[in-house]
Amino acid sequence: MTVLRLSLLLLAGRRYWLLPLLPLLWLGVQALLLLLGARETMEPATAQDTLIGVPVAVLAIFLGGRVITGELDQRSLEIAYTVPGGAHRVWLGKLAAAGLLLAASVALMAAVSYAFFTPFPVFQTLYGAIQGVAFYLTAAMGFATLIRSEVAGALASVALLGFNGLITGFGAAPVRVSPFWNPLAIEEIDSERLLALALQNRIGVALAIAAIVALSFSRAERREKMLGG
Repeated sequence: MTVLRLSLLLLAGRRYWLLPLLPLLWLGVQALLLLLGARETMEPATAQDTLIGVPVAVLAIFLGGRVITGELDQRSLEIAYTVPGGAHRVWLGKLAAAGLLLAASVALMAAVSYAFFTPFPVFQTLYGAIQGVAFYLTAAMGFATLIRSEVAGALASVALLGFNGLITGFGAAPVRVSPFWNPLAIEEIDSERLLALALQNRIGVALAIAAIVALSFSRAERREKMLGG
């Protein structure tokens, strides 16, 4: 608990508890658009990505970029290398702390979306949203570590999120390799085919997340590369 608390302070400062509330502003915008008639009534298929996943993923990109390269800006990365057991213990703690903040944000977004916008299959929708959020958390960490820049890593991750939106028609045409693959948006498909697609996506994205974390830590452990000019 001490490690998580200190990790939260390093990631987001003393007011870290405000971060899970920020994506709620997106729901406020969506509610305003509905009241003004600028968009149609929400469907259950829109809950995973439009209402929950994408706004929390933006927060995940911010946090992910700070997991490792935030140490560069704070000039404390060299100290992390002296931690007994390896610097990865520090980064795992920060990654876990970021995960807790994002899980709290997903839960809040889901509760508000279910109560005020549209009902949806809770487990299926939450898993899909959390999967996408976790992918972009680790992707931002990976990009930032590779480029050695928190800002550049965030920009690269936002570009990847935008590209994902383009190839999937912003949720209207799910692609199997998308972190935000949504079975509710697929029409006219038999149950066996849908199950096969679900397994391929869920397992594939989980493996991708694990690979990104491993590669990011491997890169960050190269002290000369990270601390070099």
